[in-house]
Amino acid sequence: MHSIPLVLIPGLMCDHSVWNPVIPLLNPQRTCILADHGNANSLVQMARQVLDTVDGPMVLAGHSMGGRVALEVIRQAPQRVCGVALMDTGYLPREPGNAGAAEQDKRMVLLRIAQEQGVRAMAQEWVRGMVHPDRLTDAMLIEHIVAMFERKSAAVFAYQIQALLSRPDGGDVLRALDIPTLLQCGRQDAWSPPVQHEAMRTLAPAAVLDVIEDAGHMAPMERPEAVAASLNRWLQLC
Repeated sequence: MHSIPLVLIPGLMCDHSVWNPVIPLLNPQRTCILADHGNANSLVQMARQVLDTVDGPMVLAGHSMGGRVALEVIRQAPQRVCGVALMDTGYLPREPGNAGAAEQDKRMVLLRIAQEQGVRAMAQEWVRGMVHPDRLTDAMLIEHIVAMFERKSAAVFAYQIQALLSRPDGGDVLRALDIPTLLQCGRQDAWSPPVQHEAMRTLAPAAVLDVIEDAGHMAPMERPEAVAASLNRWLQLC
């Protein structure tokens, strides 16, 4: 086995299901460890929990909110991280003024649905913008995503929304990166689009950007073969 483990960090309301299609396609000599955010309500706390899961050096792959958590891990313990993949994610804090208020309102609408109608009802609404439009008729994929969300409670959803609304600026971490860095996103990711990853590459000029064709925000579940191929190329450097 490769001596440096790969820690897979899920995003908002996600769990092992995001990674399950990808893990069998990764280099089998690399030990994979799945992070769990539990009841953490800040990215800083989530990052501390990741650091507590492994003794010594690690390689990080974070999807969506998990990418922001990965940046916080590096901020807290840069000497522990030997490589990072930031997938379908972002780095900017919540905008001030009306734009930031609009983001909060949008998230709170979903939280109210989860609290009043159940997490499954919220997930069925949320998923519409999270996959390639053509995959909305893929009943098996949609059910896997909705069921994954349904495994978390409305209380966990509230904690994770709080974490995202108070997210720090990750730009300083990106500028300081001197480890193998992969930026990856679905071509049709409407939540964290390719242009957002291009901006991240501008800050971290040594980073490689891979755009996954015919995929939305949930690229690891939509196109696991392409996602795994991209990760394996990056892992060869870590």
